[in-house]
Amino acid sequence: MNHRATEEARWVRLTLIGTTLLLFFCFLLLPLLVVFGQAFSRGVDAAWESLQDPDALDAIRLTLIVAAISVPINSICGVAAAWCIARFRFPGRDLLVTFIELPFSVSPVISGLVWVLLFGANGWLGPFLDRHGVRIIFALPGLVLATMFVTLPFVARNLLPLMRSQGVSEEEAALTLGATGWQTFRLVTLPKIRWGLLYGVLLCNARAMGEFGAAAVVSGHVRGQTLTMPLQVEAMFNDYDWVGAFTMAGLLALLALVTLAVKLTLEWRMGLLGEALL
Repeated sequence: MNHRATEEARWVRLTLIGTTLLLFFCFLLLPLLVVFGQAFSRGVDAAWESLQDPDALDAIRLTLIVAAISVPINSICGVAAAWCIARFRFPGRDLLVTFIELPFSVSPVISGLVWVLLFGANGWLGPFLDRHGVRIIFALPGLVLATMFVTLPFVARNLLPLMRSQGVSEEEAALTLGATGWQTFRLVTLPKIRWGLLYGVLLCNARAMGEFGAAAVVSGHVRGQTLTMPLQVEAMFNDYDWVGAFTMAGLLALLALVTLAVKLTLEWRMGLLGEALL
């Protein structure tokens, strides 16, 4: 077979490569350079001092707390949903898949408004919660609920194709040999999906820490209490604290780069796993 017949002309390849590199520089590398350049425009000491601000520390702490609560819950729910959909047939299975994918098609702002309509002071359950001293909107529970909604699909949607491709033969063999359902999941299923699960958890965590729209609606923008890192960037920017805003944005960008590096590593491991299965 003549490979030249399937190759593009040299100028076409160079044009495509050059266009790709130009887009990469303009839309990815250049913004990162601007963020870090502005963050360190007054020196490393000024950037470090901006991170020592009590409101900035509270924003970082709150972001980690929200992620630490929402990501494990969505991971457990995602594994359960993927296991249920991939391993069993039941009425409404396709509808369940649609519900899992719903956050992809709904604006995060709309999801935040839904929680306000449900638990706000004038919402359906707001007066009842106020009488019992329970506060959800403009507090940590509201941020967790909003974050859980927008990050719901990542683990389940990442595991579904993996579990479907693996089949059920090994699980059936384990059950035939007398293993319980929990033993089958822990000793057979979980080792097979661990890299896919870690990949989904990674994406879920990245989305949780960078969420802005839904968190902005339910937070109330209370400084030192309900501002996560993305909201703190906006608050600092509105206060003309350029160094503080870009330093916080740089910290988020650094987390994104670390996430990307781990993501590539997991993709490589999953690629090796796929080749081994084939």
